[in-house]
Amino acid sequence: MNRVVHPIEVESYRRLRARLDTSHFPPLTRAVVERVIHSAADLEYATDLVMDEGDLERAHAALHSGVPVVTDVEMVAAGITRRETVCRLKDAKSGPGLTRSAHAVRLAHEQVGPGAIWVIGNAPTALEELLTLDAAPALVIGLPVGFVGAVESKAALRESGLPAVSNVSEKGGSAVASAALNALLYHPTSVSEVSEVPEEKS
Repeated sequence: MNRVVHPIEVESYRRLRARLDTSHFPPLTRAVVERVIHSAADLEYATDLVMDEGDLERAHAALHSGVPVVTDVEMVAAGITRRETVCRLKDAKSGPGLTRSAHAVRLAHEQVGPGAIWVIGNAPTALEELLTLDAAPALVIGLPVGFVGAVESKAALRESGLPAVSNVSEKGGSAVASAALNALLYHPTSVSEVSEVPEEKS
């Protein structure tokens, strides 16, 4: 079923592209970059985000085949449309050397097993914990925000070699993390769906 794109969103994308040329990005990279910028009204994400088109292609296929989607916090989950998600933060407890966010990642991993897509937009410790697990993710969207640990956790994600979307700076957050996942959800899987993609309307 095609997503109905509101005229305001179409106009927002038109203005975005009037200020920033995204035509050189490959299709899925462009979709992620534009939707993240659209969510934050921050053009700097065009050079701040780090991702690989091949990783995105495989994640796109996995996502549309129904692999689980795990989020670190409910705010990320709330921003993801058209897909149920797993978030175990309500069940998690902090302990010595373990934050609630890290414990929630452990609980979620026990629940979903390998091959899930992980969307982390709030807690660097959640991303750090994920990197210690044998999660074999289809993709990690690692965009935690903050001045403590965010840059380091995202650098560690890139160094891990896991398929990932990350960014270099302290910026990030729930809205941009969910936007990155939504970009893959909204991107068409067939020619018949292409009408729901904003760039086709501009």
